[in-house]
Amino acid sequence: MARSTEVERLSPLAPVYRAGPHGNFEDGVGVALSEPRPGSIVQLAAWPGEERRMIEAIRTVAGLALPDGAGGGVSEAGKAAFGFAPGKFIVVDEKDGLAAAFAKAVTPAIGTVTDLSHGRTVIRIEGPEAEWVLAKFFAIDFSPAAFPLGAGRSTTHHDIFAQIQRSGPDRFDIHVFRSFARSFWTALCHGCEEVGYEVA
Repeated sequence: MARSTEVERLSPLAPVYRAGPHGNFEDGVGVALSEPRPGSIVQLAAWPGEERRMIEAIRTVAGLALPDGAGGGVSEAGKAAFGFAPGKFIVVDEKDGLAAAFAKAVTPAIGTVTDLSHGRTVIRIEGPEAEWVLAKFFAIDFSPAAFPLGAGRSTTHHDIFAQIQRSGPDRFDIHVFRSFARSFWTALCHGCEEVGYEVA
């Protein structure tokens, strides 16, 4: 009999993840918080001069047409990609196995493939007050003109490294180290209290 090799992924947020409305929601809920659990989170780094070949590999493997240049990105149903530094990209898919697929497509001459699926937690914030809440934490212009749909940014909140992508008109996905996820989630919840928030 074949044995399953699938491992249940446990959320680092479990002890602090409390579903329902919280804070000052007297005038409605300003934002919603949730934890998407993608099957794959992969970091790709192209060697100097190999950026276009890496972008082509992203199109071939993930089916995402990524614009050239740091910060550009694309977000579609179930998958996304964005550049966060020159020649460096994050690719996310709801399915497992993306790192193995990239390992076949990205040769050592093009760059490197790092599977971050086990080491990152994605926290989603969406709603009419999402930009305002995030501006409390990060010194970034979150307006659509400066941070368009699909775009990504690398930044920090105190010592917590974060990679943020605008994945919808008023929705952002924040990638943080799993070891900091609970602390950042707790801080984000406090930051959302005055506008009212709901945990899905």
